[in-house]
Formats: sequence, structure tokens, C-alpha cells
Amino acid sequence: MDLNQITIESKATVLEALNKLNQIRKVSRLILFVKNQKGKIIGSITDGDIRRSLSLNQDLQKSVEEVCFKGFVHHFENNDFIDLSVYRAQNIKILPVLNNNGTLSRVIDLEITQSTLPLECMIMAGGRGKRLSPLTDTIPKPMLPLGGKPIIEHNIDRLISYGIKKIYISVKYLGEQIESHFGDGSSKGISIEYIWEDEPLGTAGALRLVDKFNSDYVLLMNSDLFTNVNFEEMYLLILKEKADMVVASTEYKVDVPYAVFETKGNKVKAFKEKPSYVYQSNAGVYMLKRSLIDQMTKNEYCDITEVMETLVQDGGKLVYDPILGFWIDIGKPTDYKQAQEFIKHFK
Repeated sequence: MDLNQITIESKATVLEALNKLNQIRKVSRLILFVKNQKGKIIGSITDGDIRRSLSLNQDLQKSVEEVCFKGFVHHFENNDFIDLSVYRAQNIKILPVLNNNGTLSRVIDLEITQSTLPLECMIMAGGRGKRLSPLTDTIPKPMLPLGGKPIIEHNIDRLISYGIKKIYISVKYLGEQIESHFGDGSSKGISIEYIWEDEPLGTAGALRLVDKFNSDYVLLMNSDLFTNVNFEEMYLLILKEKADMVVASTEYKVDVPYAVFETKGNKVKAFKEKPSYVYQSNAGVYMLKRSLIDQMTKNEYCDITEVMETLVQDGGKLVYDPILGFWIDIGKPTDYKQAQEFIKHFK
């Protein structure tokens, strides 16, 4: 967002403020932030502030400095996690984030932004997608359309809504199409970098090809998921548990069509008629400490399950976070059809 669109000089008139408010787009609330000659934000002004001023006198030539609300709620920039629930409880819709000198650093639209996670992310998008052939004979699986945009774009847009601004995409098969579609990410207000795998490196090997991650924790996810996984919940969990890695999980139910015996030797002690068992299974979304990536060998095949297994064997802490919403792994034609039907009812 161009900050000039939502800032106004303190000496500007109320009429000028009205005209500028009418030009604001793609923001959930019409608001301007008033800055003095040094650029310091001294207040906010909405159409409500202007109406209240005009009800007292009909002077459209008043300066916005006289009309603006000087007790506006704001947050000071520290490039760290911001607990937005504190501001939502105050019914704040637009949160200005100020630099230490009081100038405007950025604004957070709480109607659009779920969180502000200090994370970088890698999306794995290099696979061939053979099970979806012939659909994937000329289109990489992550670019298959779903509800009017590619599968991978649903994931990127969700990452953006959680405040993630730096995304790496590991590509190989028809990766040029992905790179052409998203470019450097600037059209979405983020930075995208492409990691090309000369040879398949597994679900974790591409992480080591990044020169340096700048966040303490890194999010890794499959590109062919359609899910409303809560990334903030995962982040808070890994901090709370002081874990090395958290993996999102989904329930997998096994129905046994026969009676199952509980035995001792050859004696049946009890039995359950056609029982069902529910397991937490890997959902393809991981958050891990950057230090785990540093331990991987560059240009060597590595699956994330190997990292998880080694972590557990070495006494590290691996925790899981169940996805409470929806989750579809689009690996087969039936999965793709299910996702296409589901998104018709998705808002």
C-alpha cells in the first residue's frame, strides 16, 4: 500500500481531506493519518470526525489538525509478532505502525490481516504430479485452477493474510509457468524468490539452497494443499512449547469392519465390534527452527520426515497442531474434484 494515499498534511483543509478519503481503495475503513511538517503522525481523521466538525460549524476550510483525533491507537515498529487480538478487542479496524520517530512505517488492515508473523516461508512446488495426468502434462500441479485462481495462489494469499512477506518457492517441473505468473511478488506486496532444483531434493532438501533465512523460524508447506490452517496458532505453539518443530496434523480415521480381540496369549480377554480408530496424520505444513536447516547437507536429498525422525531420536522436541478447519491434499483426481466442489461453497 502506498502510504501517501492514507496520509495528509496537518495544514490541509477539511475539504481536501474529504476528497482524499473518497479516493481511498482496497482498505476496509476510510481513514487518513495526519502528519506534521516533520512527517510525524499527530492524529487520525475519518468522515465521522469531519461530520462532527461540520455539525458545529460548516467550515470546510478548517485545517485537519483542528479536526483530527489525537488520541488515535497505534503500535510502534519492532518487526516482531504483534498480538492483533489486543487491538481487535478495542474494535480497531486500521492499525498504524509508527517508527520510533513517530513517522508512519506501515498500516495493518485488521479486516484483511489475520496476524503479523515474523516468518519466512518456503512452498514446495517442484513435483511432477503424475497422478493428476493428463491435467498436469502441460500445467504444473500447483497451477491447476481452483475457484478462479491457481491452487498455489490460495496458499500464497493465506500466507500474506498472516503477515508473511518473504516467500521462497522451490520449483522444477514446468516451474517457468509459476515464475511467470507471480514474478517477484511485488504485485501482491511481497517478495518471492525461486529456488530451482537441478535434481529432486525431497520435501526438505530445497531449504538448504537458500543462502540465509532471516527469521528464527521458517514455515515449510506443500503447494498442493487447500486448507485454512491457522499459522498463528502454530507459531504461538512452537514458542509456548519451546519446540524445535511443529507439524500441522489432520485426523485420519480407520474403520475396522470386524470385531477386534484384546488378547493375552491365546485367550480373548475382551473384544470391540467394528471399532474406529482416529490418528493424527501429517498435513504437509511445518514450522521449524532455522538451526535445523543449518544442520542439513547442501545439495543432498532430504525428506522432512527424515528431519522429524532424527529430531525425535536426538531428543529434540517435535509437537503437532491439529487443523480444526478444512484440509484437502490435492494429489489425485478425486481430491481435485472434491476441492472444486468445496470451493463453490467457500467464502
